[in-house]
Amino acid sequence: MDESRSVRFLGLLRSLLRHGVVFCVVGGVAALLEGAPVLTLDLDVLYDKSADNLGRLLAALRELKAHYRDPAGRHIEPDMAKLETMRMHLLATDLGALDVMSAIGAGLTYQDLVGRTVQYQLAEARVLVLQLGAVIETKEYANREKDRAVLPVLRQTLAMKARLSEEK
Repeated sequence: MDESRSVRFLGLLRSLLRHGVVFCVVGGVAALLEGAPVLTLDLDVLYDKSADNLGRLLAALRELKAHYRDPAGRHIEPDMAKLETMRMHLLATDLGALDVMSAIGAGLTYQDLVGRTVQYQLAEARVLVLQLGAVIETKEYANREKDRAVLPVLRQTLAMKARLSEEK
């Protein structure tokens, strides 16, 4: 990952953490942190839908000047009703693309997946990251062309991690 993208992703994470948002990193950044040599252009996070957390998430998104990436060019900002009811929010922010989701894969929520995370220290930010095996499962379920293209790399990385773990 290039340095400018890393700085932007770290800035997004810092904002979420500064506001006390309960979330875990999923998608391409999770795969990258878990050792997969992949390219990603956005940060994907899965958030806890508790009422308190939604308020903190909305505050962070406002700080980031988040708005939906709309092909028609409209400027639509997230609000509490959207965060409560919509599953996926594809947002543009001052620091780049941020996708915030209340569920991924087969409707799996933060509560469903928090037990399948690992904690990473990124600069001063401590974040939960979805384990590579779970990332693979969510991409298999999504079955999009871009996910099918990266799955062989993710599976090979997971197999290499397993071999290295056995050698220890």
